[in-house]
Amino acid sequence: MSCDCGGLLEVRQDFRLADAERLKTLFDCRLALRTGPYASGVWRYKELIDPELEEAHIVTRGEGNTGLYDCAPAAIHAGVRRVWLKAQGENPSGSFKDNGMTAAVSRGVFAGYRAFACASTGNTSSSLAMYAAWAGLRCVVLVPPGGVAANKLMQTLAYGAEVYGIEGGYDAGVRLLNRCGEALGLYVCNSVNPFRIEGQKSMIIEAAHQLGWTLPDWVVLPGGALSNASALGKGLLEMKAIGLIGKVPRIAVVQAEGASPFHRMIASGGGELVPEPAPRTAASAIRIGNPPSWRKAARVLRDCAGVTCAVSDEAIMAAKRVIDRSGIGCEPAAAAGLAGLKKLAAEGTISRDETALVVLTGHMLKDADALRVSVPDPGLSPLAPDELFSRLAGVR
Repeated sequence: MSCDCGGLLEVRQDFRLADAERLKTLFDCRLALRTGPYASGVWRYKELIDPELEEAHIVTRGEGNTGLYDCAPAAIHAGVRRVWLKAQGENPSGSFKDNGMTAAVSRGVFAGYRAFACASTGNTSSSLAMYAAWAGLRCVVLVPPGGVAANKLMQTLAYGAEVYGIEGGYDAGVRLLNRCGEALGLYVCNSVNPFRIEGQKSMIIEAAHQLGWTLPDWVVLPGGALSNASALGKGLLEMKAIGLIGKVPRIAVVQAEGASPFHRMIASGGGELVPEPAPRTAASAIRIGNPPSWRKAARVLRDCAGVTCAVSDEAIMAAKRVIDRSGIGCEPAAAAGLAGLKKLAAEGTISRDETALVVLTGHMLKDADALRVSVPDPGLSPLAPDELFSRLAGVR
């Protein structure tokens, strides 16, 4: 799914005749739906996602419809005026991948495929496996042995996917599928698939809808494969061109220090990404050394006055604790956005008077090992009822 220039294919839609006010009215009307494809928080915006796809081919689990939370503890932690958290972990499979996967799988079904595949660090595989199981399709998954959180791997297997380990990790898996997927009759659903990007746009479209079509000053998100940066930037620019929003927010892409080839390229002013051969970070979902969507992401940074930064695992886990204890929760990779917002505010790149929307990419139960690190041992030795009563009375 690459073009002759070496970049990735991209869907270009003609929105010149789009009527912003008509679309707003249509989207508002669909909010009342409880069943059918337009009850989905992705397909509610079908005219912006895939207007030509026939409704009969839509494969949906009611994805999207995720909460957008005005979170004071997150704003205090970051040192900015206001922070909204877009909790994509509330999706059916527990991550933002569902927004894009419903669009990719639907297009694959439309094209006649019955076998679907991906390379994954966890969330992509569990999302694809879920949709494949729902639609009665074959699912093949390639994973880096030891590089996927156990809960994500178990989730993928529980949905019935065929899972194979591959030497060379995620990057090798993507290369293999790009080279051999079609010959094997497999429809590849990694972020190289342009319809994945179209579906993922719905995250920022839905957030704009939730905020009355006026977005904060910044959109901050973790960067792994960089499909999210590509998708959100594309969605922002298209909404501005249609007239759905009046101003495009700036974008900040945050990577972990041990897996930050994109940030290093941007910070150095270089024009070519140098892969990280051995990416390392506790945030396994963004442990990617050669992000396939880096060219698209670089273009988004240019068009949206964007910036990048890299944060330590310690900063990621500190941000995760804030998000968890606010009552929302997220996996480590998702917390990278808030950690990056804090760093950028401390450096003065983001003003303390500005506002931000932080995309939380995955559910807190996606990575149980991270929870064991971040949550103190409760010490659940049994207590006699009278002793328990005395302890509780003493801490009132």
